[in-house]
Amino acid sequence: MPRPCNGESLSEQKKRLKRLQWSTFLAATFGYGLYYVCRLSLNVMKKPIVDEGIFSETELGIIGSVLFFTYAIGKFTNGFLADRSNINRFMTTGLLVTALVNLCLGFTNSFILFAILWGVSGWFQSMGAASCVVGLSRWFSDKERGSFYGFWSASHNIGEALTFIIVASVVSVLGWRYGFFGAGMVGLIGTLIIWLFFHDTPQSKGLPAVNQPKEKEKMSASETADYNKAQKQVLLMPAIWILALSSAFMYISRYAVNSWGVFYLEAQKGYSTLDASFIISINSVCGIVGTVFSGLISDKLFGGRRNAPALIFGLMNVAALCLFLLVPGTHIGVDILAMILFGSSIGVLLCFLGGLMAVDIAPRNASGAALGVVGIASYIGAGLQDVMSGILIEGQKTVVNGADVYDFTYINWFWIGAALLSALLATLVWNVKPKG
Repeated sequence: MPRPCNGESLSEQKKRLKRLQWSTFLAATFGYGLYYVCRLSLNVMKKPIVDEGIFSETELGIIGSVLFFTYAIGKFTNGFLADRSNINRFMTTGLLVTALVNLCLGFTNSFILFAILWGVSGWFQSMGAASCVVGLSRWFSDKERGSFYGFWSASHNIGEALTFIIVASVVSVLGWRYGFFGAGMVGLIGTLIIWLFFHDTPQSKGLPAVNQPKEKEKMSASETADYNKAQKQVLLMPAIWILALSSAFMYISRYAVNSWGVFYLEAQKGYSTLDASFIISINSVCGIVGTVFSGLISDKLFGGRRNAPALIFGLMNVAALCLFLLVPGTHIGVDILAMILFGSSIGVLLCFLGGLMAVDIAPRNASGAALGVVGIASYIGAGLQDVMSGILIEGQKTVVNGADVYDFTYINWFWIGAALLSALLATLVWNVKPKG
């Protein structure tokens, strides 16, 4: 229970704590959403960049994969750094650098320089999620944190939707170079929001800690051995690696649409950049619903079991991609329905395959290790997807009467096959029991 300090009454202190908690939560949610605008900006501009002959599809795939690989490494390193940092400065720095990178990319035609800058952006991008998770742990009690974490998770989808609407609008009117400029400006606005409203700790504001530290600051030798044993056990559990592979294949299908969906709709179905981006943004909005209600779905409808809903929504993901990719011609109603199903299913799968199922079966004192294994595998999958998609798209391109014509047959089965493999792999851990 907070105690009065700094001349405040207990009720005044509680009110100030509540106000600062909401400030931190909202700044984390919207601030991290704006991280995504700077991360996904390239995805809206791929077709115009190819049309101008700046980079090929393969080169764009390589550039995209560089971000995912540096992001995967950064997710690991920056998680440790965030625990020891002033998270206000840490998160502000991450978004500031990635915003400045976006501002520079609009003036860059060099493939090597572009890839280096995009890779730098990926590492600084990874500072965002780590800061937010640490912030929620510092500002909210154990009983509150789960609910706020669920709502914060919607920031991914908010950022995706804003990208496909704001950046696409700028690109449609002013061209792709100004699209990067627009994303950079949005990032600078987000930097200011985080600096002003995302707070480090309750103690930094003259308040007592919400979660009191343990009496023993350091783990004993036996406790350290227990943690080491549990983390080693995670690395030796086949079920964890199966779930990591399942998540990696799910990330292939997720980022296939996020990275190349706009390009696909423009090249294959003849949509404008703005219309294609609007259609892809629908999946992001629906993803919010899937993410927020994923826990409720498994707890209330399936008695806490994740396997059945993971299979159901995994097959829904496959069906959505089949609608999106295999129905010929331009049918905006079909494409919108596909994105509704895709976004809803991915929202649930991100929660289950992206970590929760692995945490369920891992030893209790090795949850972080389980999340680390799944997280690294997921973003390696996303990175490999970008390379393979770029190669397959360019490899099946022909020029007819001076216009690029694409055959997406191989890419269709690559994306759909990844989603199907993800669903099938998840069934292999159906009867795995939680560890102690």
